[in-house]
Amino acid sequence: MMITSKLGIKIFERGHQTSSPATREFWEISVLFEDGHLLALDNPPGCRSPRPLRPQRPNLMTLLHTAIVGAKPWARERGLDYLMNALRLDFEMSGVILLAKNKPALIALANLFGSEKPVKKFTALVQGQPPENQFAVDAKLAPHPIRIGLLHVDSKNGKKSKTQFEVLETFPRSGHALLKCEPNIGRPHQIRMHLRYAGFPVVGDELYGGKPLWLSRLKPNYRLKPGHEERPLLSRATLHAEELSLPHPVTGEV
Repeated sequence: MMITSKLGIKIFERGHQTSSPATREFWEISVLFEDGHLLALDNPPGCRSPRPLRPQRPNLMTLLHTAIVGAKPWARERGLDYLMNALRLDFEMSGVILLAKNKPALIALANLFGSEKPVKKFTALVQGQPPENQFAVDAKLAPHPIRIGLLHVDSKNGKKSKTQFEVLETFPRSGHALLKCEPNIGRPHQIRMHLRYAGFPVVGDELYGGKPLWLSRLKPNYRLKPGHEERPLLSRATLHAEELSLPHPVTGEV
């Protein structure tokens, strides 16, 4: 089975709504795939998946569980009383997130993600332009010794991690490139750290050296109106989980 979320495309006809009153934010979350065992959602930017680095920010799973307890229409129609994430996304990422509707499906998914059977493909906008259309970064990763929650390359004590990259498009005027990224395992922050290590940090990824995208850097003769402050076009890490391919954990469908 293959689940796809195209960057910048929303599928509103199969979505549901969730909100965070505390932060006055609202999201339309698209359903990418659903059956009796699984639910795949298109996680929007700004709605964090589990373990956010900023606890005060909205957490997708908390919002979903609150909706289930409150018997919101989308949850009541599906008869949901159990929903657990089997696939985590890095902080600020968007794209495919896979949820299990029952415990046996969650266990089966956990076993699948522990193997190399699932294939995860990501899209990233990066600073700089790689000299080759395809390249790989094979660098062991370990927790950063000082900055809690971050990774660094550690050839001695790190865990094996490899990511394949392919250049999809280059933007000579701005000096950026759009890449397809395929991690062999998919450790937290793996793609972001590997890109920084290769010298092409993800745009907007402040944790790993990525800078925001500014219109003034792209548009010749840019002039800001008096009294206005320029805001970045992109200020979050521009990394998107575009595709997930794996055998169905219950039916075995590929």
